[in-house]
Amino acid sequence: QITGNIQAVQDAVTQKDQRLSKAMVHSGSLHVTMLVMHLSNKEEISIAVGALSDSKDFVEDLLKGKTVDLSFQGIDHFKNEVGFVKLAENDHTAILTKIAETMKKIFQEKGILAGDERAFKPHLTFMKLSKSAQLRKQVKRIDSSLYEDFKSHYFGDEILHRLDLCSMLKKKQPNGYYYCESSIVFGEKHAAEPDDAELVSLSKRLVENAVLKAVQQYLEETQNKTRQTDGSPVKTKEAESGSKNESDNDNS
Repeated sequence: QITGNIQAVQDAVTQKDQRLSKAMVHSGSLHVTMLVMHLSNKEEISIAVGALSDSKDFVEDLLKGKTVDLSFQGIDHFKNEVGFVKLAENDHTAILTKIAETMKKIFQEKGILAGDERAFKPHLTFMKLSKSAQLRKQVKRIDSSLYEDFKSHYFGDEILHRLDLCSMLKKKQPNGYYYCESSIVFGEKHAAEPDDAELVSLSKRLVENAVLKAVQQYLEETQNKTRQTDGSPVKTKEAESGSKNESDNDNS
């Protein structure tokens, strides 16, 4: 629901100003930033992974078995250069702020400089001029009237269930999401419960494997019929071919 509504805003904006298509954030990259840190080497990444792991118990203590239901409503901007969906201010966003503050403290105790002095303002960025240097030369500011119809729009709710340590420099995943160094999962949605994207991916793999095996079986049957028609007693090669096909099937 949230990604669909954001896509609607993006479409509405680009229809009015096609240049801003370069500023749009891919739906797979949508996220809420908790902390930003600079990790200059593998050792610091390893320390950060440990800090994230250590923070899980503290987060679960804050949650006390409850879920954090984040409600996304309304649009705002940073200096007319970044457009984002706001989080409705309530008890749940207050808990999210406590989680961010707790994690910042844990990372800093590990020697990782995380966050800055600015107040934590959770948001969901859907467009930003910095995505394209060429665009920055053409467009100096995003006209807020372009998304006027969505300024108070309700985008949907999402239950917080996972925190990722992401790289902003490494190649993104096929679905558009950032490369993850590590993750912690909690709340109702556990790792053992695949989300919709994982289920779709699994279904595709099952179908592809089934089609591949059917094609292999058809080719084998066709080859066997051809050999029987030719009357060529090439049993040794048939055995080798059968062994190879079985090995191929085992590796597929």
